[in-house]
Amino acid sequence: MALIQMDFKSETLKRTVSVNVILPFERFCGPYPTLYLLHGLTDNYNSWLSYSRIRLWAEESGLAVVMPSGENSFYMDILVKDGCLGDFGEYVGRELIDVTRELFPLSRKREDTYIAGLSMGGFGACRNALKYCDTFGKAAILSGALHFYEYPVDWVETKGNTIGETRNFGNLEETRQSDRNPRYLMDVIKEDPDKQFPAFYVACGLQDVLLEANRSIAKALAEAGADVTYEEGKGFHDWDFWNTYIQHVLKWLGYSATARSQMHADGE
Repeated sequence: MALIQMDFKSETLKRTVSVNVILPFERFCGPYPTLYLLHGLTDNYNSWLSYSRIRLWAEESGLAVVMPSGENSFYMDILVKDGCLGDFGEYVGRELIDVTRELFPLSRKREDTYIAGLSMGGFGACRNALKYCDTFGKAAILSGALHFYEYPVDWVETKGNTIGETRNFGNLEETRQSDRNPRYLMDVIKEDPDKQFPAFYVACGLQDVLLEANRSIAKALAEAGADVTYEEGKGFHDWDFWNTYIQHVLKWLGYSATARSQMHADGE
């Protein structure tokens, strides 16, 4: 297994960015199925390595894992296009895919390309899986910060606005019919016969204040026509929950150690 920390100049973000990549090359051969794994608000590309055992699980399962930094962007494009911050949605949904596929032996197949994240990263996984549905075959949302268009505006702007993150979305009523809103993107896919929904996994803790937002998004995705697996269980908005349920994600993807062992036993 190789753990690679790389820096490269992002044309989309207009600066040098850092990314962690896990390649399970000692036990598996490429091209590798790949999980683009997104962190939460105030964290960075080291978070999953610091707080979970994703390195070990990737090594055991044969899954490559790419972990970028999304800063506090919610993995969306900026509203002010002549600014210097850059478009994080395009970065995650296009540029990062292109760069990592060029540098590493990653599968270029949609059915082998996945995106997942927790909290802010859960929103990013949901939004960008829908926005770039031709790229991602599956997406997993853990405790997704999906409340911006699901909860009342006054709740979002007070209790759901811990460090001013609502400014990323602009005026919530004005941007409701834009690609900042996952429900808008669902409608875009439904109306285009050439587009196909990714499959979705959604999980949230029963003690999480974002539980109802995750329930409503999972329901909306299913009603729109996506294949949705939904789970909830005891837990808060914390790493205890995410460490447990990222293992559920890997099993759902078919790349947990148990799932891979079963595939080998079945001759696949």
